[in-house]
Amino acid sequence: MPALLPQPRTGTRLPAPECLTRVEDGERLHALLWRLGPGWRTVSSAVLGGGITESEWVLNAQVAHGYRRTDPARHLAGLARDAGARGPGVGLMTAADVSAHAGARDGGAQAVVTAGISVRGWAASPGAGVSGASSPGTINIVAALPVALTDAALVNAVMTATEAKVQALLDAGLDCSGTPTDAVCVAARTPREGAELHSFAGPRSEWGARLARAVHRAVLDALPDGP
Repeated sequence: MPALLPQPRTGTRLPAPECLTRVEDGERLHALLWRLGPGWRTVSSAVLGGGITESEWVLNAQVAHGYRRTDPARHLAGLARDAGARGPGVGLMTAADVSAHAGARDGGAQAVVTAGISVRGWAASPGAGVSGASSPGTINIVAALPVALTDAALVNAVMTATEAKVQALLDAGLDCSGTPTDAVCVAARTPREGAELHSFAGPRSEWGARLARAVHRAVLDALPDGP
């Protein structure tokens, strides 16, 4: 992991991710780290820091194919700590090479996507589900809005980002709605007294529409040329 860096001052934009490199079990792996600083709330399906919470960093870490560890949250927390991240944060995993990420912006909304689609399918499948933890996610979305959202609007933003992901997959000619282990994290500003608090983030709302376009474009750009 690289030398520790000081936490930057917080801003209204998602900072550019740092690309970290490590060797684990003899394999060279990458990770993306966003140092948000204070003043951000996230809603996420991530294994570490999931749900709605205050977050000061987001980590999207590549792990080896056939990942076998049974403590992914502890693993992610250790990677973040080694990179100098402090305070609460969100950790996502993927077997895809995160150094091949794609990003897009639209009117202040931002999205960064890592994608691998070797295992994909439709959400409504006749197959039986499995209990317990799944293998690391494959299409991971990290998005941000420079405004404050209510809890309901944060959930709405996850729905919007997911709909935009599916639209991008269909536009790319793929016969799927995603992979079984996709993950998403949306960051928005922490509500402040006197500042506007947005109650909607659906695809036809002001910020939801921008989020959808950013995610759609980032997913399209992140998709690999082959399966």
